[in-house]
Amino acid sequence: MRKIAIAAASALAILAAVPVIAAPAYAESATWLKIEGNWNQFAGKVKQQWGKLTDDDLTTIKGHRQELVGKIQERYGIAKAEAEKQVDAWEKTQKVN
Repeated sequence: MRKIAIAAASALAILAAVPVIAAPAYAESATWLKIEGNWNQFAGKVKQQWGKLTDDDLTTIKGHRQELVGKIQERYGIAKAEAEKQVDAWEKTQKVN
């Protein structure tokens, strides 16, 4: 019994030392995963929606939702919540196969 207790305590000590990787505050939707996977096709639509984004911005974003939110926030001088709201609304209008 003592060996089991020692093993359990050792396992807990090891787990306590492992850093926790935080999950993103949002869960990427199936739609967004398709947008990310076909970013070259969607980049033009993104630029139509947010004309202040540059070609370099679109290259940097690479389909990553949080990068897009951050660039919109930066270029338009808006709060993160507003940029996320805009991206959410845009995402809902996209047709993906």
